Amino acid sequence: MTSRKRSGSGSSKRPKEKVVYIYELFFRGEDPSQERRPEHSEFWNEFFLLQPNVEVLEGEITKLTGEQFAVVKPNLNMIFQKCIEMLDTDHPKRLCNSMQTLCSLFYGIFKKSTADTSYDILNDIFGYEHMDKWMKQLMVHCNRILLGDVPENARFMCLKLLLVLVTGTDNVSQNVLLEYLMMNTLFDAFVKLLSDPTLRAQHGHDIVILLTILVNYRKHEATNPYIVQLSILADELALNGYGQMISQSLIDFCRQYMQSLNNAQSSSWFSSLSNIVGNMFVSDEGCERVQQIKANNGLLLALYEAVHLNRNFITTLAHTQTESSAPPSPSNTLSLTQPVPDLANAPIIDMTQYPTNLLVAVFQYCSIVMQDNKNESSVANLKLCFLILTCISEDQYANSMMHDSNLTFKVMLHRAQMRHRKLNVDRVGKSQPLAATLLDLLVEFIVSHLMKKFPMELYLLCIGVIHRILCYQKRCRVRLNYPWKELWSALIGLLRFLVNQEQTLVKKCNIFHLSLQVVNIFNLFITYGDTFLATTNSYDELYYELNREEKVFTELHAMVLRYTTMPDCEYKDDVIKLLNALVNILAIVKHFQNKIKEWLAEQGLSTPTEEQILDVVRKNYDLTLKLQDSLDHYDRYAEAPHHTSFFKNMVRDVVADTRKQIYGYVKEAVSTIPEPDAMLTSTSSNS
Repeated sequence: MTSRKRSGSGSSKRPKEKVVYIYELFFRGEDPSQERRPEHSEFWNEFFLLQPNVEVLEGEITKLTGEQFAVVKPNLNMIFQKCIEMLDTDHPKRLCNSMQTLCSLFYGIFKKSTADTSYDILNDIFGYEHMDKWMKQLMVHCNRILLGDVPENARFMCLKLLLVLVTGTDNVSQNVLLEYLMMNTLFDAFVKLLSDPTLRAQHGHDIVILLTILVNYRKHEATNPYIVQLSILADELALNGYGQMISQSLIDFCRQYMQSLNNAQSSSWFSSLSNIVGNMFVSDEGCERVQQIKANNGLLLALYEAVHLNRNFITTLAHTQTESSAPPSPSNTLSLTQPVPDLANAPIIDMTQYPTNLLVAVFQYCSIVMQDNKNESSVANLKLCFLILTCISEDQYANSMMHDSNLTFKVMLHRAQMRHRKLNVDRVGKSQPLAATLLDLLVEFIVSHLMKKFPMELYLLCIGVIHRILCYQKRCRVRLNYPWKELWSALIGLLRFLVNQEQTLVKKCNIFHLSLQVVNIFNLFITYGDTFLATTNSYDELYYELNREEKVFTELHAMVLRYTTMPDCEYKDDVIKLLNALVNILAIVKHFQNKIKEWLAEQGLSTPTEEQILDVVRKNYDLTLKLQDSLDHYDRYAEAPHHTSFFKNMVRDVVADTRKQIYGYVKEAVSTIPEPDAMLTSTSSNS
């Protein structure tokens, strides 16, 4: 038998692995299983006792030429068939080795078909007549393994095999093998595993990622049973388990961020919050932070699918997570041979710093991610967060929960260091309803992203969430005790920025549409504020702010008037709408400016105090305003067609990252079952 030099061992040699020797025979077109010696009568039983060599098997497949494929195809079919037949065994080692061999086969075949697009996986490699039968059998066996009384490493390998299948192509909708997972759905098995605390702790991460990818298969092209089943799922244990896997990952991320802050502060080189966040997103692929946020992409997408498709899932958002019930780190952070962490012996920590449920975790996670806007991946991640918040803010139950004054949480929102402001430490971690925390988060985004590379889409989503919250408050007459002045100041600051940067921004985006959304929020307060503002003083403060910042609205009005006279303005419709939307604000400003001037003249004053202006406002509400329609209406969120390409790219990234992680685990997976005494001997003499 030909020997290879051991790396770094000089002239010393070792015999080639038995399994590698067998692979080479198969890929030369020979069939060692057909040798007529008595000791080969149990060839396949003995073959599956050998530990597969994933790299060698994948390499043998990918280096085949077109002519060699024709010769080797019968052997590939035979290995594939024998692997599936072996899944019916009760022998733990053979069961795991057959699944690991299947992983290698699929991985190598997908890699080969990607490199050479002329290959049709079903027809050229396996053939339709065989594949239909084998894949149905494979799904039956996978269902049995997932739900059966099998060793956990067998269930582990089964899920890894399914992940190899669903991540075979970058574009998940082009993966023809997923049709078999559609026709032979494993959804019920996934639900049962998520419902079991022990099994969820070990396999929940893989299941949630599997569901997320399967839901996105031909999402807008054909009926997808996983979409249908996820949308009607009402099993509270399964839904809570699904959410628990997501919240645990986000909570871990927030903890690591807090630890990085504490470490930086104690090491004397602490410079700024933004620098630390930047370090979390560096381009080094080996960086633990990068790997963690890439894992969060998949789980955030899973959260989006749940809140978008399933109204029952909303009830799990405020379920409290405790240290004793939280699952361990997701499986892509553990090796197969590592034991499950003993959470009972976890160190005691200050839980007031960390999220206690999924919604709190999302808010804190968003506050961290939104501080970094230097790369596309963080922007895409934040957009997904805003889409999740959009779906949540449209849900009646979620809103009632977030506005419940008896349901308060301390949420540590992280704020960016900026030269022109001091952080209000008193507001950090204040116990309040979640709706107030969400508004704090959105206000923080508004004031911290006024930059030349203006994230228009993110601002539209942010303002949209604010509008939905206010519409709920108006509709249900909910009076949230909130410092609205902070919101009004942030919105006016945004309008000021748009006016000042008009010449630059108007060439890149529709600033009139965004300005219209902001002005209509003010109109909502002006027209319907009596239904949701907590005190009458809030109305006084609103009118005070409008008058204090009257220059912003006057300049905005002047800018809009200029564009109404431009015949070639591409945003003419929004310009006209914005002009009409400003009517009431301008009327309020004009009315009170006159009243203030009259009062100052009477009093002989030139510089009034804030309280004096407020007093003038309280005594002069005698003005008539125009009733504006549809202020409390919005178009409900729809994924297609506005965000279709975004989700295709997001799913593509999740698929690529998952494939990379899974291949590493499949390659390194070693069965923990003891080696049987009767093993095939080394065959170096036969070579």
